[in-house]
Amino acid sequence: MEPRARAGKNVGKMNFGHPELAQLLFSHGDSRTPLNETVRVLDEIVTEFIQGVAFEAARAAHHAGRQKVKFEDFIFALRRNSRFLGKVQEVFEKKKEIEAARKNFNIEDQLTKDTEKEEKEKGKEGGKEGGGEKAGNKRGRPKKGEKDGNGGKKQKIMDVGEEDLELDEGDDDLEL
Repeated sequence: MEPRARAGKNVGKMNFGHPELAQLLFSHGDSRTPLNETVRVLDEIVTEFIQGVAFEAARAAHHAGRQKVKFEDFIFALRRNSRFLGKVQEVFEKKKEIEAARKNFNIEDQLTKDTEKEEKEKGKEGGKEGGGEKAGNKRGRPKKGEKDGNGGKKQKIMDVGEEDLELDEGDDDLEL
């Protein structure tokens, strides 16, 4: 007999959705449309299992002097069944891998945003020194009704440096 009293609040009610449990049954070899009685029984079994593991984890947390249940409490509650324990640990390892990948992706994304921002700032500084080559408003956009001469597409304007324009006296002859 279990040391905890069973709460009767979920008796006769489905705690999980019928489609989810039907998909679970189908993935494990049942027909695509399982019997309603089968889904109801599976719902009771899964609910009972989750409540039992949660109760054991809460008891472990209480024994440790904590009010909140931690991951270690679930490990302690599942310590007798190596299959369940292995699955739970595998899921949390995958979760850590996904979080690390997201973090790396966010860092790479932030780096690309920073480089784009720097390029835009360099472009703005170059445009100020050039002396108002762009027509339009403050931001370099064409005013309403004006075209930028490229069918609405942005063009990259390259400034020619003064050192490229200077010619020495002997530079205009070609040497062969």
